[in-house]
Amino acid sequence: MKLKKLHHIAVICSNYETAKDFYVRILGLTPVREVYREERDSYKLDLEVNGHYQIELFSFPNPPARVNYPEAAGLRHLAFEVDNIEEAVSHLKLNGVSVEEIRIDSYTEKKFTFFADPDGLPIELYEY
Repeated sequence: MKLKKLHHIAVICSNYETAKDFYVRILGLTPVREVYREERDSYKLDLEVNGHYQIELFSFPNPPARVNYPEAAGLRHLAFEVDNIEEAVSHLKLNGVSVEEIRIDSYTEKKFTFFADPDGLPIELYEY
């Protein structure tokens, strides 16, 4: 098997409208397609990151809460590359998002920080 690239990441949210606002208005992702699946009582929103389809946002009735502390096995976080981390952090803070201190990766010497989506999913910003 030869994998070509990462196609998409699926995120399940507890409140669709809140999550949609966060990913579209605050993070600036572009909606590609939005579908309501009546048989599942579920929305699915396909989102682009800088012109590339990469995130599927799902809603389902009463999903279990995400385990963050202690960290559980499985996907740890999403990471987005940015050109200017200080500018990105300022934008997030202006939109009421709590952001950790900017740190330096000891291996790459690049800047990074973390924040969370409305359901507590950790998201990393990495200045490349």
